[in-house]
Amino acid sequence: MGRVTERRRVVRIRGGAVVMRPDTLVAEEPLEIRLNGKPLAITMRTPGDDFALAVGFLASEGVIAHASDVRAVTYCEGAAEDGSNTYNVVNVQLAPGVPVPDITLERNVYTTSSCGLCGKASLDAVRTATRFPGLAGDPVRVRAELLAELPDRLRAAQKVFDRTGGLHAAGLFTIGGELLDVREDVGRHNAVDKIVGRALQAGRLPLAGAVLLVSGRASFELAQKAVMAGIPVLAAVSAPSSLAVDLAVEAGLTLVGFLRGRDMNVYAGEQRVILPSGPASPA
Repeated sequence: MGRVTERRRVVRIRGGAVVMRPDTLVAEEPLEIRLNGKPLAITMRTPGDDFALAVGFLASEGVIAHASDVRAVTYCEGAAEDGSNTYNVVNVQLAPGVPVPDITLERNVYTTSSCGLCGKASLDAVRTATRFPGLAGDPVRVRAELLAELPDRLRAAQKVFDRTGGLHAAGLFTIGGELLDVREDVGRHNAVDKIVGRALQAGRLPLAGAVLLVSGRASFELAQKAVMAGIPVLAAVSAPSSLAVDLAVEAGLTLVGFLRGRDMNVYAGEQRVILPSGPASPA
């Protein structure tokens, strides 16, 4: 759609010199997600992969788990007052027989590009039952040295970040370090939903044996999305939240934070991380 970036005039000050020049900014627009024609949620996102974002969001909420659960995904015509298509409203039509949840009382319908799923009625409502309960038994193991290499591999694959400096990224890797998919978005949770949605559309859920790397912090909603997609290892270049760690321990998710260079903290599921050889330092 050509709306991933936009150009704006800026006043640039460098070393006391002032120059007026155009700058490339990441686009941020609202996306309304409808389920069977009824409004469900609005998220601020970077346009692109909107259908994957919508179905990934529904997978994270436990509404769907397979491509066969979806009958159709379409942009809604007549979304604007003049009847034109804004490409900012997506409707997901569930396949016959797939139950439609009643979650209108549990959710604040507006989600921002920074917070993900906000306004839940209670913590129990957030702990959506996963459709792939075998996560704790996933035997995958990954070398700490390989985990240390992944942020550079993810950064090298961020095409839009190079032009804007304003995007988060999520990358899906094999335990051997092969990059399976990468998505960029102004919102961390949107980037992950796009990864999960594309995997669902390709019939690849659950994502057993995979490593999900996110460019920012590991919040609760990102841990939840990993669990819901059956991803056994979640790594982040920044800090996790306490609730993310609690969920990781409860669900059997390996959670790695502060992944910077050769340094990292393993907060849960350390049995999956093959530690470097050598003597351990005392605490």
